[in-house]
Amino acid sequence: MRILILTSSTGGCHDMRARAFAEWAGAEPQLNLVVQMHRPLEESHWFYAFGVGLYNWIQRTAPALHHVYFNFLELASIIRTRTPLGAARFRAALEAARPDVVLSVHDSLNHTFFDYARAVLGRDRVRCVTYCDELSGGYGFSRHWVNPAADLLGGAVPETCQAAIRWGMAPEKTLVGGFVTRRSFYEPAPNAGERDAFIRGQLQLDPRKFILLLMASGRGAQNHVRLLEALKRARVDTQVVALCGDSPHAASAVAAWAQANPSLLVRVLPHDTDVGRLMRCVSAVVARPGAGVCSEAIVSHCSLLINSLGGLMPQELINVKFCRKHGLGEIIRRPDDLARRVARWKENAELPAGIRQRMAAACPPGGPREILRRFVALAPQSR
Repeated sequence: MRILILTSSTGGCHDMRARAFAEWAGAEPQLNLVVQMHRPLEESHWFYAFGVGLYNWIQRTAPALHHVYFNFLELASIIRTRTPLGAARFRAALEAARPDVVLSVHDSLNHTFFDYARAVLGRDRVRCVTYCDELSGGYGFSRHWVNPAADLLGGAVPETCQAAIRWGMAPEKTLVGGFVTRRSFYEPAPNAGERDAFIRGQLQLDPRKFILLLMASGRGAQNHVRLLEALKRARVDTQVVALCGDSPHAASAVAAWAQANPSLLVRVLPHDTDVGRLMRCVSAVVARPGAGVCSEAIVSHCSLLINSLGGLMPQELINVKFCRKHGLGEIIRRPDDLARRVARWKENAELPAGIRQRMAAACPPGGPREILRRFVALAPQSR
């Protein structure tokens, strides 16, 4: 069976979802799946590619501006065509892959691109499905996610499917599938000896002390230096591990700061670090509340400090809403907030421990393996 995953490099979590599905498919040989990925927005037409670049620029420089961008796209959803811009390139990708299932993991790929896939491949010869990782409904949940004519919408949590139903998806065509992350996030938690060996050997840090993980988006959006300055000013006794996304410039800036400020121990790790293992070993993670990193923290049971510096984008608001509902993290509005939170968590270990317990309770059953099996069951049997 052949699956074509439609994704886009807006932020980092959509591509992460696509890679995760491909990774899980490769680990299930009995399903006999052939998975390919395609980025229609970047690869079909310059206008779509411009929108992707604009999104990433806003995320890096002024997240609050995304409210204008988001609402414009919501209004634009009223006008849809059956043929995408740059249709010839998308058609070539479809004809090369000949998928049984077209899977979208991006909110802008569930209407025109589904319609065109059915027109090219035959309505009875392909199934069109969506996996939506947003964690709640309300303002910030895009109507683009929901195509009532699609064959299935899988949602990460019950709140996802409830939001989709409110936008017109038939309840029987929704599936609460659980979180889709890379396989490493579903590995068992290390025992105390394994954790200590990893921290001492790989991170060259002291496992007895508090370890804070600073995360960036896949495109390199981060506030690491500002947060490090706040920790230094407050003289918080902590160790820091920094990930800077796919941004050599950001990694160089953080490494330079660490070299100039040896009083705060900082390790800058490469973009291809095993984040699943890292999250299971550190004391807490600081991250923008994107659906991807929120899912990863919850699956890993890693206490979450939500970075809201510069304002929150609409789709981040709904993830914060989910975290607040289930008590899964605390919000950082200013750099000095981080220093206060870390100091408080160091003195009261039951606070982050309680978050980890609630994360375990918030994880729905299922996951990538079960979702893929549902897709197999959907595929046209005639092929």
